[in-house]
Amino acid sequence: MSEKKLAIIATKGTLDWAYPPFILASTAAALGYETEIFFTFYGLQLLKKDLDLQVTSLGNPGMPMPMPMPVLIQALPGMQSMMTMMMKQKMKSKGVASLEELRELCQEAEVRLVACQMTVDLFEMDTKEFIDGVEYGGAATFFEFAGDSDICLYI
Repeated sequence: MSEKKLAIIATKGTLDWAYPPFILASTAAALGYETEIFFTFYGLQLLKKDLDLQVTSLGNPGMPMPMPMPVLIQALPGMQSMMTMMMKQKMKSKGVASLEELRELCQEAEVRLVACQMTVDLFEMDTKEFIDGVEYGGAATFFEFAGDSDICLYI
């Protein structure tokens, strides 16, 4: 029996959307899956050495809030920073690993981290800002792996 494969496309660059690809990839790798995360568009933020990700409830009505808050209040200046601080405190108090720790765990487990070269070029990103060990490729690179994967997730 051949090794199972998991392919993930990471497209979001916010704190709350950064956790799922790394949690799922590290878990799959621990279970013996050959795993790849393809980072494209705003998901490329997750590959930066210095992570300064924010969380936003705007456009995410399912986000649990400590108290009901109208959208207009959520859009006020400073609310995004406050919500980010609250989310980080909550994760720390519950013992959730940091993004940096999860990302390192993925690398230690040999999860392939592939940055979309087209998006890097489009946004004129400086690859020196990315962590070591990142590979670069286009959609064809992703499909080469995903075409043989048992599970493919779009996050």
